[in-house]
Amino acid sequence: MPEKDLNTALERIAEPVCRAHGVDLVLLRVNAQGHKGVVQVIIDRDRPEVEGSGVTIDDCTNVSRDLSTALDVHEDLFPGSYRLEVSSPGLERPLGRLADYERFRGREAKIKLKQPLDGRRRFQGKLLGVHGEEIEIEQDGAPVRISHEQIDRANLVYRF
Repeated sequence: MPEKDLNTALERIAEPVCRAHGVDLVLLRVNAQGHKGVVQVIIDRDRPEVEGSGVTIDDCTNVSRDLSTALDVHEDLFPGSYRLEVSSPGLERPLGRLADYERFRGREAKIKLKQPLDGRRRFQGKLLGVHGEEIEIEQDGAPVRISHEQIDRANLVYRF
């Protein structure tokens, strides 16, 4: 199964499990590690009264338990074994969905593209917002629009 199709199928399984536990699915990634697949799931809960993530270790444990059971039912997705990792987003939270870029408007982010845009693949600056299917980021004092489809990885930048 192509990677994009696998990720889509896994997200369809993971999202209801996350919702049932009152958390949002931030990111789901499948990585190969030897003959095993590693399914990385990052969850979050928007709690404005809490600095950072509103996710607890119990949230991660509960989502991991129920998601593991749900994935075992769909054993056709993984012909071999896999390891499931469920975690909070951390300080340098990954950005995946368009809503993430809007939610963190005004914050600094790093974006890596699949293909170069105007000769560069890496951008870092203040998130200015979302326009349709494009993310706007301030790069070197000027706004740059990037197609959401072209983003390979993106995350917030935490300054100590």
